[in-house]
Amino acid sequence: MTWDWSAVADFLPSFADGLLVTLQVLVLGSLISFTLGLVWAAGLRGRSRLVRWPVTAVTDFVRTTPLLVQLFFLYFVLPEWGVQFSALTTGTLAIGLHYSTYTAQVYKAGIDAVPAGQWEAARALSLPAHRTWSAVILPQAVRRVAPALGNYVIAMLKDTPLLAGISVLEMLQRARLESADTFQYTEPLTVVGVAFILIAYPASLLVRTLERRLVH
Repeated sequence: MTWDWSAVADFLPSFADGLLVTLQVLVLGSLISFTLGLVWAAGLRGRSRLVRWPVTAVTDFVRTTPLLVQLFFLYFVLPEWGVQFSALTTGTLAIGLHYSTYTAQVYKAGIDAVPAGQWEAARALSLPAHRTWSAVILPQAVRRVAPALGNYVIAMLKDTPLLAGISVLEMLQRARLESADTFQYTEPLTVVGVAFILIAYPASLLVRTLERRLVH
């Protein structure tokens, strides 16, 4: 086996397009998971069973079923009910929804870890509920859980190749198509593997730094 640098050069324009799609899914999926996860966490801590039980059922179901099954359901089944999105939109929504059920548990743990005295102080000051959450509880909770949220971003990055199953042209799908056209598999797949390392490893170092600074 010989390494062909010309094959790498030929693949780079397609790889750049795939990298852009991967990063787009990662950023938007992270925003969805962080935002929706906070909504789920509020529901899981709700006092009313009418809120808490349905949220628990939905998050448990999503968390315990494979992401690939959810991708196929959203992309192939929902159109039969008149709900249809592009492959990229479906993949982004699926990743965001799937990981929101994990970030919900992270948020809940962070909120539960806020000392009871903070809640009591907010009530003593007669702070309205939205001020209690935005100015007192959430800043402390997010500070505690930021490293864990960062780990889920890395996990989302590693799951983006699953989107190839619904024809999203992310990095791996681009490599597969290039290999099918040229019958050169080593170079495209190696480039994609190195790209994942170059993105994920610095991100993991950043998460460790956040953990040292925010938690300890």
